[in-house]
Order: sequence, then C-alpha cells, then structure tokens
Amino acid sequence: MSTSPKKSTTPGDRKAARRAATERMRQEREQAERSARIRRRAVVGTASAVLLALAAGVAFAVGGSTGSGSGSADTAGPLVVPANASGADGTVVTYGKADAPHTLEVYEDFRCPFCEQLETTTGPTVQQLADAGSYKVEYHLATFLDQGLGGKGSRTALAAAGAALNEGVDKFKQFHDVLYANQPEERDDAFADVNHLLDLADKVPGLKTDGFVKAVREGTYLPWAGQVNKAFDKSGVTGTPTVRLDGKKLDVFAGGKPASPEQFTAMVKQVTG
Repeated sequence: MSTSPKKSTTPGDRKAARRAATERMRQEREQAERSARIRRRAVVGTASAVLLALAAGVAFAVGGSTGSGSGSADTAGPLVVPANASGADGTVVTYGKADAPHTLEVYEDFRCPFCEQLETTTGPTVQQLADAGSYKVEYHLATFLDQGLGGKGSRTALAAAGAALNEGVDKFKQFHDVLYANQPEERDDAFADVNHLLDLADKVPGLKTDGFVKAVREGTYLPWAGQVNKAFDKSGVTGTPTVRLDGKKLDVFAGGKPASPEQFTAMVKQVTG
C-alpha cells in the first residue's frame, strides 16, 4: 500500500499560518466582547462601559462609565490630587515644556491593548518630539476597561501613576512607560495587585520613596483616579487610544496597526507646518 509523500512547509507557509491564527484569535476576541456587551445590557439595562475591538484596531467605550469598576471601597476617603497634576480639577498630566507652541492630547486606558501597541511602537517618538519642544503632551486617562472587562486594574494602575506623578512628572512618564511595557493581556487583571505595581516601580530609578509606597498600598489616589475618569467621560472622546494635535485628531491606527515613528512624525509636521 503506497502512501502520499508529506508536503513540506516553507517559512512562508508557516508565516501565513501564524497570521491566520492571529486573525482567528482577534475574531474570537471580538465575538466574546460583543457577547459580553449583550449580557451586560440585558442585566444592567443602562449604558455601561463596553470594549469593542473593531477591525480598525481601536478600542471604543460605548455609553457612559462610572469609572469605579472596583466597588465603592475605592471611592472612600478624601480626594487627594497629586502634586504636578494640571488641567481642570487636576485631572490632566502634562509632559513637556510649558511654553511649547503646540499641544498633543493623548487619551488612554492602562489596560487598553491598542494603547500598549501605540506606546511601545510610537511612544519613544512621541516623547522625543515633546523633549525637543515641538509640543507638550497632555495625558487624559480612563478606567472604563474595568467595567468592560471586569476587575479594577485600570483604576489601581492609574492611582499608582498618580503616586508617581506626586513624585514628579518625569517619574510619572517613566512609570507610565513601564506599565505599558509590562501590560498583561487585557482580561488579566494583574494591575489590580498593588504588590505587582510596586514590583514594576522598581524599574523606575528613585521612584519608590516611602511616600510613594505608602500611597500605592493605601490607595491614596484612588478617588483622584475616579475624578480623572469622569473628566475623560465628559471629554467626548469615545475610545482609546485617541490622539489629537491642536484639536486635530491624528490617525494613529491605520489598517489595525499603530502608526510607525516615521508616519507619526509626518502627521505632526502636517499639522504644525
């Protein structure tokens, strides 16, 4: 009895298979998120924060979010605004030179996987242009994914980032970058563990002062994180990441992929001239 020879696979075949597998996983995640949205609407009956992974590669929050996502315990205690916060009610984090001629607004959620893709791809260029004085960066942060995915990692991470901001804008920026570089899969609520966040803070030289550690452990800036998310809700921005330069929205995700450093730089030049 004869047998057919095994068909050999080429590197191209294996690459195509990996792409197909990645696409299947993306589609399965989208379906799961759509199903979760339907279940939440059926139970709650009101608008809630929902994550939709669209083909364009942008995570959208549909409806209003309360910003808690972690129970009323997180709202207890006085509202303490970190030193170095800016904007109305201290809900904005500004990085860069105060007299920069342009303003780049960045809207993010620490659990957003698309934000992670953008930050780890284009983030260094965003910072370089800010450091060069091309613009200042205003970070507007959200916690809606805690409701969309369950848990409290977005808000706990944001509160820890507030503790970093209290140490200095540069410490916030470094910790912000560390969080995205070590972001868990979006359904993994690892950022809810303050001990894990403190371990990540070791990656930022000089950040772990006694005051920082105490603030993270005690949740000093959790009420502030709630205020920051409320400001996000009122901004009219419907998804993360959203990036605007002098009010003009930049297409930082095209075809489901984050803009390359070169593409981002070209967008900035087009707006600033």
